[in-house]
Amino acid sequence: MRAASQFLIAGVLLALSPPISAAPAPEARLVRCGDDDCLRVSGQREDARVLVIVNSHETSPRGARQWRVDLPLDTVRRLAPLHARTVEVTLRDPDTGDETSASVRLPTGLLGGTTQLTALEVTGS
Repeated sequence: MRAASQFLIAGVLLALSPPISAAPAPEARLVRCGDDDCLRVSGQREDARVLVIVNSHETSPRGARQWRVDLPLDTVRRLAPLHARTVEVTLRDPDTGDETSASVRLPTGLLGGTTQLTALEVTGS
């Protein structure tokens, strides 16, 4: 009986643990690139030949397994609609065509519109 319960516990722990090959989700942040601002999208992939695609746009990432791609904000604005809060990052194996996709959160307000204020009233109590 005791061996059966240990086997059951081991099975539950194995089922709840993430797969060994599961990589952390890609991330995005704002960085300077030269005189401009860029969106840096970074993550991990199994092989350097795996393609990195951002919102259906194939990119040229730097790095092998730990990759990153810097996209000028003008490019990001073309790839994503105004007020978008995420971009879709897809990793595609060139040999098998297998894809893994993730929605990556953009920095807050990155693609927000601007509002021209005629006046701003601030009151205190």
